Amino acid sequence: MNAEEQLRQSQKMEAVGQLTGGLAHDFNNLLAGISGSLILMSTRIDQGRLKDIDKYMAAAQGATKRAAALTHRLLAFSRRQTLAPKGTDVNALVDGMLDLVRRTVGPGVQVETLESADLWPALVDPSQLENALLNLCINARDAMPDGGRIAIETANRRIDPRAAGRQDMPAGEYLSLSVSDTGTGMPPEVVAKAFDPFFTTKPLGQGTGLGLSMIYGFAKQSGGQVRIHSEEGRGTTVTVYLPRHRGEADRDEAPPGGSLAPHAGIGETVLMVDDEPSVRMLVTDVLGDLGYTAVEAADGAGGLKVLQSDARVDLLVTDVGLPGGLNGRQMADAARVSRPGLKVLFITGYAENALLTDGRMEPGMAVLTKPFAVDALVSRVRELIAG
Repeated sequence: MNAEEQLRQSQKMEAVGQLTGGLAHDFNNLLAGISGSLILMSTRIDQGRLKDIDKYMAAAQGATKRAAALTHRLLAFSRRQTLAPKGTDVNALVDGMLDLVRRTVGPGVQVETLESADLWPALVDPSQLENALLNLCINARDAMPDGGRIAIETANRRIDPRAAGRQDMPAGEYLSLSVSDTGTGMPPEVVAKAFDPFFTTKPLGQGTGLGLSMIYGFAKQSGGQVRIHSEEGRGTTVTVYLPRHRGEADRDEAPPGGSLAPHAGIGETVLMVDDEPSVRMLVTDVLGDLGYTAVEAADGAGGLKVLQSDARVDLLVTDVGLPGGLNGRQMADAARVSRPGLKVLFITGYAENALLTDGRMEPGMAVLTKPFAVDALVSRVRELIAG
């Protein structure tokens, strides 16, 4: 028993070392691009060589986006990303992604779809499902260096107790989304490690090894499962199972424009609560550009003091994880006792359990994942206040 425990501990530490080593490698590369670009921007400004600024700014912004994508994949792997599940027409989602998929995999790969005509809606975050589908198609393309065929298939699946035991998932009704390729396939020992973080068969520098682990974490967090069937020389099929949604699929509405032209009505006020000064500065500056009066607080107690006063507050923008024993959701709920119509925008990089109720946001509440684009913030603020 002692030997088995030591082996398990050794395997745990090896997994942690693989995870942190891969993460440090990728983030050091990204930080080098960001810090180097900022240093050169400062130097060029001092020299008056402003024409070079744009390329350094673009490099820093590109590295920042890649770093954000990496943290999102880590959160997906750990099943702690912020999801916004809703009734989703998966056939329509696949159709909307086809042009992007075909452009991404290139002309040497034929892409076809096999869609169930009576497909049930799925309860899933559609943007994360789009990311998962694109990742699976990229993996399939990479497994076919000489070209081939990708088949994207949807179907209704009823998983009985016996099948549920084999698939390691609860029995019930699911949607399945499968991506199959005619590529090189994988031996069993590679299939067994395919969901491990930072495991990749690609050469160094050509992929983080987080793609399949992200999809696995996303599927499990969504109440589903993902499975791989592969044979060497005969291709691979990856199937994502998602829980059936009892109801109609939600319709997407076009978001309002994200320009920074003044938009606020007279006296409209937004309370910004975040313990990170740089985030408060960014959001309040954007709100000021839009014409809103911005009020700041650094913790839940300070925010609640404003909300329990007679001050006008048309929208609360708050982080969820706040210091001082009162998180953002608790602050919002307490404020809604005296302000039942209070609109709330949560900005968070972590899926705190307190954020959602029964997997959904309450009316008048929305969530924006950090780091966020300014135009996304503008759209959410306008949408909530106008609504």
